[in-house]
Amino acid sequence: MIFGRKKKDESFSVQTAPRNAGGLLSAIGSSGSDSVQRQLYKTLRESVPIIDAAVCKLVRLTGSFKICCEDKEAENNINDFLRNIRVNSCGVGIENFLGIYLEQLLTYGTAVGEIVPDRSGKNIAALYNASLDDVELSAEDNPLELIVYSYSQGGERIPVKYPALVMCSTIMNEPGEIYGTSILKGLPFVGDILLKIFQATETNWDRIGNVRFAVSYKPGEGDRSFSKERARQIASEWSKAMQSSEPRDFVSVGDVSIKVIGADNQIPDSQVPVRQLLEQIVAKLSIPPFLLGLSWSSTERMSSQQADILTSELEYYRKCLDGCIRRICDIYFKLGGEICDYEIVWNNINLQDEVELARAKLLNAQAASLEKSIDGKE
Repeated sequence: MIFGRKKKDESFSVQTAPRNAGGLLSAIGSSGSDSVQRQLYKTLRESVPIIDAAVCKLVRLTGSFKICCEDKEAENNINDFLRNIRVNSCGVGIENFLGIYLEQLLTYGTAVGEIVPDRSGKNIAALYNASLDDVELSAEDNPLELIVYSYSQGGERIPVKYPALVMCSTIMNEPGEIYGTSILKGLPFVGDILLKIFQATETNWDRIGNVRFAVSYKPGEGDRSFSKERARQIASEWSKAMQSSEPRDFVSVGDVSIKVIGADNQIPDSQVPVRQLLEQIVAKLSIPPFLLGLSWSSTERMSSQQADILTSELEYYRKCLDGCIRRICDIYFKLGGEICDYEIVWNNINLQDEVELARAKLLNAQAASLEKSIDGKE
């Protein structure tokens, strides 16, 4: 292993291996603001389930692909290799690798992966998804050249020995910035307000839903000398009545009033503000509400337009993954000593696309047949 521990029975190693860290606080302190930002987006996904669901659905809806070559034998070999390639410690298949890669890309704006050859250097042994906390990207003197650094066991920053085997993708880069921008940018503020509403709702239900009573005793003029003793008796009997698992009556003598604490208050209606915040989340992530289980009223035309917008988003993410896929395929063919032209063919995003495509082909065929019949009559 280039960095990190070695195992005697290990047949291959990675350059971007995880470094030893003392926990979250030490990681934040050593990585600076970038690590803090990544931790913020991770916490946001853990705290707001609908954001995590949206990211996971974007990853799954991206779909699968296959490699098409003129040489059918090479095509079968490369597709079989991609289906059975080892991923990380226990994953199998290129789709497993790309799913983690795309999820990292959407969450943090930047994703890093590595192609791990075997010890002979003639085959690809595995694909590895590197954590952004274990590597550092830099351009240094040349803004057009990306340098990937890893860390030794002593914490020293060292450029990776084989940069051609390391894949890096970014989305929505700001000018002059190496790291990309997360699709969750702007949502921490919205998520913070949403969590405050949920926490306030929890507190209100804890106060009002879990009923508490205020027992007041007003002694008469002749009972004031015994008021403390009677108050203790009332408190003792009331406590026994409340702790009993069976219904019990509470009997007292004198002016005793019992009120429910908080009964005069009302829990604020959170439906309107929560929906407004969810609308911001849905607009940012470009996910139709019905895919997230939100039963908002919409017309058929509106749903169709939302599906078209989602399709365009998925096409953009597919283009971001094309460079990563091509890097893997190019190295596979080079290590095998082959020169082969190939094409990445993605599956249609949903069955509706297949139906529309078939309908378009049918209409074109009918139009061509009609034109031929007209030309024949003339």
